[in-house]
Amino acid sequence: MNILTSFIHRPIAAPLLMAGLLLFGSAAYFLLPVAPLPHVDFPTIVVTAQSPGTSPATMASSVAAPLERQFAQILGVSHLASSSVIGTTTITIQFVPTRNIDAAAQEVQSAIDAAAGQLPKNLPSPPTYKKTDTAQQAKGASAKTMATQPGAPTQ
Repeated sequence: MNILTSFIHRPIAAPLLMAGLLLFGSAAYFLLPVAPLPHVDFPTIVVTAQSPGTSPATMASSVAAPLERQFAQILGVSHLASSSVIGTTTITIQFVPTRNIDAAAQEVQSAIDAAAGQLPKNLPSPPTYKKTDTAQQAKGASAKTMATQPGAPTQ
């Protein structure tokens, strides 16, 4: 006997089966565990170099470029971005999620040391780096955005 034939002979069975499947699916949907913000920790290091009064173009060509060339050789770099303003260059290095942040920091320090000969001699101090937690930054950005929305409750 064909399944279609059984539903033709029993016209109430098809809607009851559909209602049961709908009820079961609705209950199962609300029982699925879902995190509002999944924890994905991309190891990120921010390198900063300062030379007071130097133009952004000069900072980009004489400071950021040599550092970026060295950072690009580090294994596991997934994203490399830099920005230069008057007197300051900031380079953000993002690594693949499986990369150990402490080992990456050691390699960044080695790359800074390797680029030291190519950097301008008038830098008041060598470039510095800081490890950052991108998961915390994402939560903070989300909270800040929600607080600045029109009609959002004020604290």
